[in-house]
Amino acid sequence: MVATTLHAAAILLREGGDWDWFINLSASDYPLVTQDDLLHTFSYLSRDLNFIDHTSNIGWKESQRAKPVIIDPGLYMSKKADVFWITQRRSVPTAFKLFTGSAWMALSRPFIDYCIWGWENLPRIVLMYYANFISSPEGYFHTVVCNAQQFQNTTVNSDLHFISWDNPPKQHPHHLNINDMQRMVDSNAPFARKIEGEDPVLDEIDKKLLHKRPNMVVSGGWCIGSHKNGTDPCSITGNTNVLKPGPGAKRLETLISSLLSEENFRPRQCK
Repeated sequence: MVATTLHAAAILLREGGDWDWFINLSASDYPLVTQDDLLHTFSYLSRDLNFIDHTSNIGWKESQRAKPVIIDPGLYMSKKADVFWITQRRSVPTAFKLFTGSAWMALSRPFIDYCIWGWENLPRIVLMYYANFISSPEGYFHTVVCNAQQFQNTTVNSDLHFISWDNPPKQHPHHLNINDMQRMVDSNAPFARKIEGEDPVLDEIDKKLLHKRPNMVVSGGWCIGSHKNGTDPCSITGNTNVLKPGPGAKRLETLISSLLSEENFRPRQCK
Protein backbone atom coordinates (compact mmCIF):
# COMPACT_ATOMS: atom_id res chain seq x y z
CA MET A 1 0.00 0.00 0.00
CA VAL A 2 2.81 2.42 0.88
CA ALA A 3 4.70 1.47 -2.29
CA THR A 4 1.56 2.14 -4.36
CA THR A 5 1.10 5.54 -2.71
CA LEU A 6 4.75 6.45 -3.32
CA HIS A 7 4.43 5.33 -6.93
CA ALA A 8 1.39 7.56 -7.44
CA ALA A 9 3.22 10.48 -5.82
CA ALA A 10 6.25 9.90 -8.06
CA ILE A 11 4.04 10.06 -11.14
CA LEU A 12 2.57 13.35 -9.94
CA LEU A 13 6.05 14.77 -9.35
CA ARG A 14 7.02 13.86 -12.89
CA GLU A 15 3.80 14.49 -14.81
CA GLY A 16 1.43 16.35 -12.50
CA GLY A 17 2.55 19.92 -13.11
CA ASP A 18 2.42 22.57 -10.40
CA TRP A 19 0.84 21.28 -7.16
CA ASP A 20 1.42 21.84 -3.45
CA TRP A 21 -0.19 18.98 -1.50
CA PHE A 22 -0.65 15.26 -2.09
CA ILE A 23 -3.98 14.16 -0.56
CA ASN A 24 -4.71 10.44 -0.44
CA LEU A 25 -8.36 9.35 -0.41
CA SER A 26 -10.22 6.07 -0.76
CA ALA A 27 -13.46 5.11 -2.47
CA SER A 28 -15.26 5.33 0.89
CA ASP A 29 -14.22 8.99 1.43
CA TYR A 30 -16.46 11.87 0.37
CA PRO A 31 -15.85 15.64 0.29
CA LEU A 32 -17.76 17.97 2.60
CA VAL A 33 -16.49 21.13 0.88
CA THR A 34 -16.17 22.11 -2.76
CA GLN A 35 -12.87 22.13 -4.61
CA ASP A 36 -12.99 25.93 -4.63
CA ASP A 37 -13.51 25.95 -0.85
CA LEU A 38 -10.46 23.74 -0.39
CA LEU A 39 -8.23 25.61 -2.84
CA HIS A 40 -9.23 29.00 -1.45
CA THR A 41 -8.45 28.04 2.15
CA PHE A 42 -5.19 26.24 1.40
CA SER A 43 -3.98 29.12 -0.76
CA TYR A 44 -3.31 31.11 2.43
CA LEU A 45 -1.23 28.37 4.09
CA SER A 46 2.50 27.79 4.19
CA ARG A 47 3.31 25.24 1.48
CA ASP A 48 5.50 23.16 3.81
CA LEU A 49 2.70 22.07 6.18
CA ASN A 50 1.93 18.35 6.45
CA PHE A 51 -1.52 17.42 7.72
CA ILE A 52 -0.96 14.03 9.33
CA ASP A 53 -2.58 12.57 12.44
CA HIS A 54 0.32 11.12 14.46
CA THR A 55 1.57 9.98 17.86
CA SER A 56 4.56 8.11 19.27
CA ASN A 57 2.29 6.40 21.82
CA ILE A 58 1.90 3.24 19.77
CA GLY A 59 0.55 1.17 22.69
CA TRP A 60 -0.66 -2.30 21.66
CA LYS A 61 0.64 -1.75 18.15
CA GLU A 62 4.19 -2.38 19.40
CA SER A 63 3.54 -6.05 20.19
CA GLN A 64 0.90 -6.72 17.55
CA ARG A 65 2.25 -4.72 14.60
CA ALA A 66 5.79 -3.44 15.17
CA LYS A 67 7.42 -6.63 16.45
CA PRO A 68 5.83 -9.27 14.19
CA VAL A 69 7.48 -9.75 10.81
CA ILE A 70 4.78 -10.62 8.29
CA ILE A 71 5.98 -13.03 5.61
CA ASP A 72 4.07 -14.47 2.67
CA PRO A 73 5.08 -18.14 2.54
CA GLY A 74 4.13 -18.22 -1.13
CA LEU A 75 7.22 -16.16 -1.88
CA TYR A 76 9.69 -18.86 -0.88
CA MET A 77 7.91 -22.12 0.09
CA SER A 78 7.10 -24.78 -2.49
CA LYS A 79 4.59 -26.67 -0.33
CA LYS A 80 1.14 -25.24 0.26
CA ALA A 81 0.55 -23.90 3.76
CA ASP A 82 -2.67 -23.90 5.72
CA VAL A 83 -2.21 -20.20 6.49
CA PHE A 84 -1.49 -17.28 4.20
CA TRP A 85 0.87 -15.56 6.61
CA ILE A 86 3.50 -16.69 9.10
CA THR A 87 5.09 -14.41 11.63
CA GLN A 88 8.48 -13.99 13.22
CA ARG A 89 9.42 -11.50 15.92
CA ARG A 90 11.90 -8.61 15.86
CA SER A 91 13.02 -5.86 18.18
CA VAL A 92 11.69 -2.32 18.01
CA PRO A 93 14.21 -0.23 16.01
CA THR A 94 16.65 2.05 17.80
CA ALA A 95 17.83 4.04 14.77
CA PHE A 96 14.50 5.88 14.58
CA LYS A 97 11.40 6.36 16.73
CA LEU A 98 8.14 4.76 15.66
CA PHE A 99 5.03 6.88 15.10
CA THR A 100 1.53 5.84 14.15
CA GLY A 101 -1.77 7.46 13.23
CA SER A 102 -4.37 7.80 10.52
CA ALA A 103 -3.67 6.44 7.04
CA TRP A 104 -5.30 9.54 5.50
CA MET A 105 -3.24 12.71 5.13
CA ALA A 106 -2.34 15.79 3.08
CA LEU A 107 1.42 15.85 2.52
CA SER A 108 3.44 18.78 1.24
CA ARG A 109 5.31 18.61 -2.03
CA PRO A 110 8.71 19.12 -0.35
CA PHE A 111 8.08 16.17 1.97
CA ILE A 112 6.82 13.94 -0.86
CA ASP A 113 9.92 14.91 -2.83
CA TYR A 114 12.05 13.86 0.16
CA CYS A 115 10.28 10.49 0.44
CA ILE A 116 10.64 9.76 -3.28
CA TRP A 117 14.21 10.88 -3.86
CA GLY A 118 15.49 9.89 -0.41
CA TRP A 119 18.63 12.01 -0.54
CA GLU A 120 19.15 10.76 3.02
CA ASN A 121 18.95 7.12 4.06
CA LEU A 122 16.00 7.61 6.40
CA PRO A 123 13.11 7.24 3.88
CA ARG A 124 14.65 4.07 2.43
CA ILE A 125 15.48 2.51 5.81
CA VAL A 126 11.99 3.17 7.16
CA LEU A 127 10.44 1.84 3.94
CA MET A 128 12.36 -1.43 4.30
CA TYR A 129 11.20 -1.74 7.90
CA TYR A 130 7.55 -1.16 7.01
CA ALA A 131 7.70 -3.65 4.12
CA ASN A 132 6.84 -6.40 6.65
CA PHE A 133 4.55 -4.31 8.86
CA ILE A 134 0.80 -4.78 9.34
CA SER A 135 -1.13 -1.66 8.21
CA SER A 136 2.02 0.10 7.05
CA PRO A 137 0.10 3.22 5.79
CA GLU A 138 -0.66 3.96 9.46
CA GLY A 139 3.02 4.36 10.27
CA TYR A 140 5.41 4.91 7.37
CA PHE A 141 4.89 8.60 6.59
CA HIS A 142 4.35 9.40 10.26
CA THR A 143 7.68 7.83 11.21
CA VAL A 144 9.59 9.49 8.38
CA VAL A 145 8.22 13.01 8.94
CA CYS A 146 8.79 12.92 12.70
CA ASN A 147 12.32 11.53 12.46
CA ALA A 148 13.48 13.90 9.70
CA GLN A 149 14.80 17.03 11.36
CA GLN A 150 13.88 19.29 8.44
CA PHE A 151 10.22 18.17 8.48
CA GLN A 152 9.32 17.36 12.10
CA ASN A 153 8.22 20.94 12.77
CA THR A 154 5.93 21.03 9.71
CA THR A 155 3.30 18.62 11.01
CA VAL A 156 -0.31 19.56 11.71
CA ASN A 157 -1.81 16.80 13.86
CA SER A 158 -4.99 16.11 11.87
CA ASP A 159 -6.09 13.89 9.00
CA LEU A 160 -8.73 16.45 7.87
CA HIS A 161 -11.47 13.81 8.09
CA PHE A 162 -14.65 13.33 10.05
CA ILE A 163 -14.59 9.70 11.21
CA SER A 164 -16.94 8.07 13.72
CA TRP A 165 -15.12 5.55 15.93
CA ASP A 166 -16.14 3.20 18.71
CA ASN A 167 -14.67 3.90 22.15
CA PRO A 168 -12.16 2.32 22.36
CA PRO A 169 -11.61 2.31 18.58
CA LYS A 170 -11.95 -0.94 16.65
CA GLN A 171 -10.15 -1.90 13.45
CA HIS A 172 -12.66 -0.02 11.28
CA PRO A 173 -14.87 3.03 11.95
CA HIS A 174 -18.65 3.21 11.66
CA HIS A 175 -20.26 3.58 8.27
CA LEU A 176 -21.73 7.07 8.18
CA ASN A 177 -25.37 7.73 7.39
CA ILE A 178 -27.97 10.50 7.40
CA ASN A 179 -27.96 10.58 11.21
CA ASP A 180 -24.32 11.72 11.14
CA MET A 181 -24.98 14.67 8.83
CA GLN A 182 -24.95 17.44 11.43
CA ARG A 183 -21.85 16.06 13.14
CA MET A 184 -20.06 16.07 9.79
CA VAL A 185 -20.93 19.73 9.29
CA ASP A 186 -20.00 20.67 12.86
CA SER A 187 -16.59 19.00 12.52
CA ASN A 188 -15.60 21.56 9.85
CA ALA A 189 -13.60 18.76 8.20
CA PRO A 190 -13.19 18.79 4.40
CA PHE A 191 -13.67 15.01 4.09
CA ALA A 192 -15.71 12.23 5.72
CA ARG A 193 -15.40 8.45 5.83
CA LYS A 194 -16.54 5.66 5.67
CA ILE A 195 -19.60 6.09 3.46
CA GLU A 196 -21.09 3.29 1.41
CA GLY A 197 -21.69 4.01 -2.25
CA GLU A 198 -25.49 4.10 -2.26
CA ASP A 199 -26.15 5.64 1.14
CA PRO A 200 -28.75 8.48 1.05
CA VAL A 201 -26.38 10.72 3.01
CA LEU A 202 -24.41 11.23 -0.21
CA ASP A 203 -27.38 12.93 -1.83
CA GLU A 204 -27.82 15.07 1.26
CA ILE A 205 -24.17 16.17 1.14
CA ASP A 206 -24.46 16.92 -2.57
CA LYS A 207 -27.57 19.03 -2.04
CA LYS A 208 -26.78 20.93 1.16
CA LEU A 209 -22.99 21.20 1.23
CA LEU A 210 -21.69 20.87 -2.32
CA HIS A 211 -24.73 22.32 -4.12
CA LYS A 212 -24.24 19.64 -6.72
CA ARG A 213 -27.10 18.80 -9.07
CA PRO A 214 -27.79 15.20 -10.13
CA ASN A 215 -25.50 13.95 -12.91
CA MET A 216 -23.45 17.14 -12.79
CA VAL A 217 -20.04 17.97 -11.36
CA VAL A 218 -19.56 20.26 -8.38
CA SER A 219 -19.70 23.79 -9.72
CA GLY A 220 -16.72 26.12 -9.34
CA GLY A 221 -15.57 29.56 -10.38
CA TRP A 222 -14.49 28.13 -13.74
CA CYS A 223 -18.10 27.22 -14.61
CA ILE A 224 -19.56 30.12 -16.59
CA GLY A 225 -22.53 28.47 -18.26
CA SER A 226 -26.19 29.09 -17.49
CA HIS A 227 -28.28 27.37 -14.78
CA LYS A 228 -31.45 27.81 -16.82
CA ASN A 229 -33.56 24.86 -17.96
CA GLY A 230 -31.43 22.35 -16.04
CA THR A 231 -28.32 23.13 -18.06
CA ASP A 232 -24.99 22.19 -16.52
CA PRO A 233 -23.16 25.51 -15.87
CA CYS A 234 -19.84 23.66 -16.12
CA SER A 235 -20.52 22.69 -19.72
CA ILE A 236 -18.92 26.05 -20.55
CA THR A 237 -15.56 26.67 -18.90
CA GLY A 238 -13.84 29.92 -18.16
CA ASN A 239 -10.61 30.78 -16.36
CA THR A 240 -9.62 27.74 -14.26
CA ASN A 241 -7.74 30.01 -11.82
CA VAL A 242 -10.95 31.74 -10.74
CA LEU A 243 -12.31 30.50 -7.41
CA LYS A 244 -15.80 30.85 -6.01
CA PRO A 245 -15.60 29.77 -2.35
CA GLY A 246 -18.79 29.22 -0.40
CA PRO A 247 -19.82 28.39 3.19
CA GLY A 248 -17.55 25.36 3.16
CA ALA A 249 -14.53 27.65 3.00
CA LYS A 250 -15.65 29.35 6.21
CA ARG A 251 -16.03 26.02 7.97
CA LEU A 252 -12.64 24.82 6.78
CA GLU A 253 -11.03 28.12 7.78
CA THR A 254 -12.40 27.62 11.29
CA LEU A 255 -10.84 24.15 11.46
CA ILE A 256 -7.46 25.30 10.11
CA SER A 257 -7.36 28.26 12.49
CA SER A 258 -7.93 25.89 15.41
CA LEU A 259 -5.29 23.42 14.22
CA LEU A 260 -2.71 26.19 13.80
CA SER A 261 -3.54 27.90 17.08
CA GLU A 262 -0.90 28.36 19.75
CA GLU A 263 -2.35 25.61 21.92
CA ASN A 264 -2.74 23.02 19.15
CA PHE A 265 0.04 23.47 16.59
CA ARG A 266 3.50 23.27 18.19
CA PRO A 267 2.49 21.32 21.34
CA ARG A 268 1.09 18.45 19.23
CA GLN A 269 4.00 18.02 16.82
CA CYS A 270 5.75 14.63 16.79
CA LYS A 271 5.12 13.87 20.47
